[in-house]
Amino acid sequence: MIKKIDERNTMFARMSWSDQGPAARDFYQRHPEKKAIDDELKTLPNLSEEGTATYDPINSRIADSLFRLIADLRPLATGEVIRQPQKIDPASATRKLKALASHFGADLVGIARMKDYHYYSHRGRHEEDYGDPTTPHHAYGIVFAVAMDRDFINRAPQLEQTVETTRGYLNAGMTGMVLSYFLREIGYEARNHMDGNYLLVAPLVARDAGLGEIGRMGILMTKPYGPRVRLGVVTTNLELIPDEPEPFGIVEFCEICNKCALTCPGKAIPSGPRGEIEGVRRWQIDQEKCYRVWRNIGTDCGVCLSTCPFSQEVDQKSVEAMKGNPLVMREILKRHEEKYGVRCYHKEPMPLMK
Repeated sequence: MIKKIDERNTMFARMSWSDQGPAARDFYQRHPEKKAIDDELKTLPNLSEEGTATYDPINSRIADSLFRLIADLRPLATGEVIRQPQKIDPASATRKLKALASHFGADLVGIARMKDYHYYSHRGRHEEDYGDPTTPHHAYGIVFAVAMDRDFINRAPQLEQTVETTRGYLNAGMTGMVLSYFLREIGYEARNHMDGNYLLVAPLVARDAGLGEIGRMGILMTKPYGPRVRLGVVTTNLELIPDEPEPFGIVEFCEICNKCALTCPGKAIPSGPRGEIEGVRRWQIDQEKCYRVWRNIGTDCGVCLSTCPFSQEVDQKSVEAMKGNPLVMREILKRHEEKYGVRCYHKEPMPLMK
């Protein structure tokens, strides 16, 4: 059985609580070993703040403003059903929702039959609902990926990368709003799971819906964009036709590649083979090391995203041929290194940042 993740253990939750509030008191009483490192991290400048390596009094505010907008949308993630359920068969509903998601910004979309392990065990990001058990109540999830612009990501860890990350989160959130409002309009429950307001672990839902696999970085790897995506999920009680997982060999590729571990500024990504973690063979990043880089640089880094060969649009014929074929995997890696070297990096600022 896959163990559920507790949102209270995540860095985003731990960095959001007031120092003397009930959430912090409860967490550090149960996890005293995290107190010293969290206190130290909180002394560092926050993302986009003066004192970080990338700070700019104008450009740093672009990401701030987008995150503020995303936070303002949070109350709209849930809502009342508008009318009595309209009859629609599962196949038609699935086609329509996938088409809507694609039309309103999704680059990839799939349907998952929701599992218990998809959901957090407890909420932790916001103090008002800290510690509340996350009770699964919707049987289906529409999960979608929004691709991030390659030129922006290839400027990681500069400000362009964070601007593009926030754009991805915002666009995924708005796609989810369209789907959830539509579902409630035709009589079905729906919740939009978006940045800062997830009840679930989106990469696991996306993996089980056939959008990709979980790679060395611990995030979703897709065929056309690699890890260069942001995810959204809308859960609903409308019956849909679920997709199946579609492993395409990326885990085996990550075993060979190791580039993200080598280039990670904080050495937070493990090198070498997967380990056995709580009964599952996978890689586990060191989230404290990762987050320390964020606070020092002032962005959410993204060097691993730009380093990954699959972020640079690998030939799809090779992608389709690589499963179970190490020779094809090594050829993909060779072509990438011949073209980009260690990684693709564009130092000059985008026009938006001038």
